[in-house]
Amino acid sequence: MSGKKPAGHPAASVGGQAVIEGVMMRGKRHWALACRRPDGTISLHSEALSPLADRHSFFKLPVARGIVALWESMALGIKALGMSANESMGDEEEDISGREMAVSLAIGIIMAVGLFVVLPLLAAGSVRSHFPNSATFVFAEGLLRIAILIIYIAVVSRIKQLRRVFEYHGAEHKTIHALEAGLELTPANVHKFSPVHPRCGTSFLLIVMVLAIAVFSFVPIPGDWTNLSHILLFILSRIIGIPLVVGLSYEVIKFAGKHKDNSFMKVVMYPGLVLQKLTTSEPDESQIEVAIQALEGVAALEPIELDHGGKADVEVMA
Repeated sequence: MSGKKPAGHPAASVGGQAVIEGVMMRGKRHWALACRRPDGTISLHSEALSPLADRHSFFKLPVARGIVALWESMALGIKALGMSANESMGDEEEDISGREMAVSLAIGIIMAVGLFVVLPLLAAGSVRSHFPNSATFVFAEGLLRIAILIIYIAVVSRIKQLRRVFEYHGAEHKTIHALEAGLELTPANVHKFSPVHPRCGTSFLLIVMVLAIAVFSFVPIPGDWTNLSHILLFILSRIIGIPLVVGLSYEVIKFAGKHKDNSFMKVVMYPGLVLQKLTTSEPDESQIEVAIQALEGVAALEPIELDHGGKADVEVMA
């Protein structure tokens, strides 16, 4: 560990993601992946980024920037996950191919749409006669969606094989907390901080679920639930509306990341922080070392320094 304070241009963005036996950190122009190999050493891989916002000014606009940021984060996260899986297996195992990762991603997207869009919609629709108007229908649908999310996270958090990923998730958050506090990136300093963070993807998902209630309330519900084409169009309206909800949610969590000490934002973000208790765990020193290596990998290419208010131009983390 170098224990250096990242230094350089002000208000540099930084985010991250826990992967298999490692942590990926990203800045505005570069990203770095640090993984613990089976032999105990730490591998470090870094690359330059080419954000769409740098090439098209439209993607710098509010809401639009959130949509493209999520897309780019997903693509980068999948790439980092595949690389970390290969690193964690060592030289004796066959690498996971890009095709296998693509198939896994497609299956994951289909399952997510089915679980968080189709299921709550059809469940609410099956008892639609109990709702006096479309507003109560959308509210009930939204509550079902949030309940499914909480149950899903609670079930996944009990899978023993994912425990170390949750520990690396905590290490990622702790390391970024230390950066935002302006401390040297040493295991002792990083360990002081909480494993939960207001910019976490878990909090982001919860905000998406809540804002979806408001956005989808403007879409009329079908009058005839026996007409399959009407139901399919209604489901399609939900899928089409997801990018707008994502863009709005990004603005909320970005604002929260810059105003962590604001009393109102603390109330808004509190449910998400509670939910993070299920997706983060206390890391050990070796995991914190990996997270520090990843952040220093970015800092070596893209020096990072907080502004005088102790805030960064932050990105959403996974």
